[in-house]
Order: sequence, then C-alpha cells, then structure tokens
Amino acid sequence: MKRNTLLFICISVLLSHLCLKADAQHKSVLRQVYAKVACNVLKDMDSAQIAGLAKKGEPLLVIRPAFSFISEDSNIEYYKVRLEDGTVGYVYSKYISYDKDEATARYMPEVYDTMHLDVKNRFGGGDPMGADIYPREKPVFEDNVMPQACYSLYLTCSYAVLNNIDEYIALAKQTRINTFVIDVKEDGLPGYKADAMKEYAPSAYNRAQDNEQLYRKVVKKLHDNGFWVVGRIVVFKDYHFTKDNPDCALWDKASGKMLYHNKSNWPSAYSRRVWEYNVALAKESVQKIGFNEINFDYVRFPDRMNSIEHTIEMRNTYGESKLQAIQRFVTYAVDEIHKLHAYVSIDVFGESANPGYTTAYGQYWPAISNVADVISGMPYPDHFSNGYYGINKPWNHPYEIMKAWGARVQGRQAATPSPAIVRTWVQAYHVMRHVDPNGIDYDAENVEKEIRGLYDADLTGGYVTWLASSNIATYRKQAGAFKIDYYKVWLSKKTADK
Repeated sequence: MKRNTLLFICISVLLSHLCLKADAQHKSVLRQVYAKVACNVLKDMDSAQIAGLAKKGEPLLVIRPAFSFISEDSNIEYYKVRLEDGTVGYVYSKYISYDKDEATARYMPEVYDTMHLDVKNRFGGGDPMGADIYPREKPVFEDNVMPQACYSLYLTCSYAVLNNIDEYIALAKQTRINTFVIDVKEDGLPGYKADAMKEYAPSAYNRAQDNEQLYRKVVKKLHDNGFWVVGRIVVFKDYHFTKDNPDCALWDKASGKMLYHNKSNWPSAYSRRVWEYNVALAKESVQKIGFNEINFDYVRFPDRMNSIEHTIEMRNTYGESKLQAIQRFVTYAVDEIHKLHAYVSIDVFGESANPGYTTAYGQYWPAISNVADVISGMPYPDHFSNGYYGINKPWNHPYEIMKAWGARVQGRQAATPSPAIVRTWVQAYHVMRHVDPNGIDYDAENVEKEIRGLYDADLTGGYVTWLASSNIATYRKQAGAFKIDYYKVWLSKKTADK
C-alpha cells in the first residue's frame, strides 16, 4: 500500500511540474488566445463530435484546466475554450496563436495571395481567398510507412470480388502492384455492418452484409503479402444516410422533397453530422479492419451546382463558402485519422486542376492539397470534351491528355505551401459508348500510356485503376501496364538529364 501511495505522489508531482512549466511558458496568455485559421471546436476529444466553428482571428477564452492536456513532448496539444457565441469545446493548439495580429495575418501573402487573387469565383464555389493556406505538417508514421509510389488496383466491396482475393494477389505478384483500394461504403452499398452505421445510419447497417470477418481476412492476407491497403468511403452522396437524417440532406425548395440528383440523395457538405459519421466510419475501419489509409470520394457538393443552387436548401449553418466547407471537412478528417497513424487521400474531379476559377461544387485543388496527405484526381480521358487542351478526341490519346493535365496540376500544387502527394485515378474501362462508340480499348498499351503521361508530367505518387466492376479478367488483360516500375523509370530519366 505504501509503495502505491508513493507512486501516486510521484506521478502527481510530475504532472504538477508539467502543468506549471506550461503555465510559466504561456503566463501572459492564460485567459485568451486566437484562432489563426478557421478550426472545428470539438465537444470532447474522444468522440470527436463537433460543437461549433472558430473563425480565423476569433478570440477564444481559455477555460482552466487547459494545461492538463499535454502531449509527450510537454507541449500543449489542445485547449478547452469558450467562443464569442458561448460555445464551449476543444481546439487543437496548432490552430491557435497567442498574438492577435499574427492570428489575423495571412500566410506569406506576397507569395500566395497573388496566386489566389487571380482565381475567379464565377461559378459560386467560393472565393479562393477564403481558403486556409497555412502550411500543414504531413506526418510519416514510423509504424505505417507509405510506399514511395502506390501502384494500385481498385476492388469493389462485392462478396464475389473479396472472396476471390487470392486471384487478385496472384495477379499483383506478377506485376509491380503494391496497393489495393477497397470499398468500405459506396452510395447505397455499405461494405460491412459497422458500428458507426448503427449509430448514424441504421438503414445502411441493415442493408450491409455481415462481412466484417471477410474484410478482416482480406486485409490481413493483403498485409501478410506485403501490400498497402486503402479503404474507400463515398462521403457526400449517400442514399441511406439521407433517409435516416433528412434534416442533414439537400432539399429541393420547389418540390419540398430531398434533392434527387445523379441517381441519389445528397447529404449537405455543410452538415457536421455527415462529417462525424464518415470520419467515425473511417476510424472504425482503420481500427477494426486494419486499413493503412482512408480514401474519401465524393468530397464535394453535387455537380452542376451553378445551375441548380438557387433551388436548393443548402443548410449552411456557419455561412461558409462551398470550398471552405470542403477544406474544413478534410481538415477534420485528417486530424482525427492521423491520431490512429493512418493517412488520408481525397478524390477530386480532374477539372479542379484547371487554373483561373474555383469549381461550382467546392473542390479547390490548392485548399485540399494543402491539408490532405494524398490528392487523387480523376482525369479519365473519356471525361474530357473534344478539343480539350487542343487535343482531338482526347479519349483516344491517353498519353497526351494525361501529360497535358499533369502540367496544370503542377501549377495548382505550387499554389499551396504544403502540397499533398499526387496519386491519380486512371481509366481502366472501355471508352463509354455515348462518348464515342468507336473509342479505343483501354488495354495494357493504353493504360500504360496514361500512367506514363502522368510520370512525364512529374506526377510520381502512383496511380489507382478505375474499373467499377473490378473484373479480374480485365485486369489480367491490362497486366502489362502494371509490370512497369514507373517511378524507377522516371528517376532514371531525371538522372540522365542532369
């Protein structure tokens, strides 16, 4: 008993010392700090539910005991604060400044403001000057080190595909494939019965197959064979979530019904409950299933927003632009998933690489790249209109269109101080017939041209195949494209040019 009492006293003294140390370091600002970027205020640090939003430059009243939350290096990790509107919650210290002038200042305006002032908001996606461009630390977790370049096959969550994982592994081992991207939640197609679904979207839970053990088995087998494994989650297009949470959905004002667009209902990207659901599902999938990384798709408002927005109830609680809502969701997701030593990749339309304007649906490349670990454009050749970048029928010229697109990406990457790795989705399906019934076949030769075009544009983070069916026979026909170590080839070219 005496030994336990002594140990308790020693621990108490040590904690008191750390608190006093932090108190002394920040004595002049114990009561008030400032948000240097817009940041989410969390109700608590365990559930990560969102209480409110602290806007850039807003004074925050520190509530004691703020200094009981101290990280391993004795620095303050987060504060409990009160906002001007009375909201109480927690904010990460990395988003806080002790100086009002520093908090209200823009980061290196002489460099970055010039770039963003040239970008126009003609489609209503948001003023680029409203994005947060403060540099973000992109961690490398020693217990979860991402490959230099991820050469990736996409797998749907179909039981027939997952139960056939041995054939996909056998194919991958004959090539340079080192990564698999597996669906966790598609719109209307949840992969397994997750606890997050039970809490936030019971309809999804009831619809899902009881596949958790299969998922665990598949991911473990992939890990045992040396593969990087990514879980894909569709975010702001979700039939089941909107069915259970209609107050979080976009609504059509004229009909008085939920917006039905592109064959689904759409949760509002402004809704924090939608954020919480998808991040809770991601964290559960990392912890239970074992994913190294989470890939979020449909991180956007519906397409063609510039023509339909005036008819929609947006549920914009905090008066944010669309690009601000999207960037702040990514920030929230990154903060929470990094706690588990997992990474975050974000899918964006290929269009978002274009200079000169912000997109109508809120994807602004520099804002997303600044925060995410990986940014994954989707520049499928058959999605480009005829003559794009001066290329006749770009879907029949995969190398040329991807290299031209990659050059635009480099310009967008330069507009942020902490750009993400670029890992691009490539077309692995036949040109859609409504685009061109005589379009080329995306066989091994043409898939290889796509990827080579990306690398010749110095986009070296790797690729992901988009083949919605994940058909093993199609992947086998394309295997020649997957046998090339594109990064090694690129590096040798760079070395030879010096």
